[in-house]
Amino acid sequence: MEDETETLSSYTRPDGVVLCSDDTLFHIQANGDWLYLNSPLPAKFAALFSSILHCIEGEYFLITPVEKVKVSVEAYPLLLVDYHADPIDGYKKNKLIFTSSIGTKMPVIDVADITVTDNGIYAPVVRGLVGQLNRACYYRYINEYLSFD
Repeated sequence: MEDETETLSSYTRPDGVVLCSDDTLFHIQANGDWLYLNSPLPAKFAALFSSILHCIEGEYFLITPVEKVKVSVEAYPLLLVDYHADPIDGYKKNKLIFTSSIGTKMPVIDVADITVTDNGIYAPVVRGLVGQLNRACYYRYINEYLSFD
C-alpha cells in the first residue's frame, strides 16, 4: 500500500500544508470518542475526519491539501473493537481487517505487525496511526492468536 502521507504531499503547496491554528480544535478520548471544541462529535463526522488523520513525529493532525489542524489524543487515535480474517487470506488468518469504535474499517493488517505488551495489544493501521484493541477484542485476540504452552 502506498504511503498516504507522501501522496498527500504531492497535492500540497511546495512549502507544505499550513497549520490552520495553534489551538487544538479536536480531541480523541481514550474510549475512542471525538470532541470538537470540547463538544461531542457525532460518529459519522468522527469517521469522516479519521480518514484524514495523520501521525507525524508523534503529533496528530487532520490534513487536507490546503491546511492542517492539530488533534490531541488521550491514549491512541483509534480504538479497535472488532476484527475478522481477510477473505483473500482464507483459512490461514494471517491478515486481519479491524473495525474501529467509530465504525471505520482499517486496511488489512498482518498479524506479525501487531504488538502485544503487558498494557495492551496495538495494531499499526494507516498514516502513522496505531490502534489499540478494546477489552473484548483484546481477549478474543489472545484466545485466537496467542499460545501459552
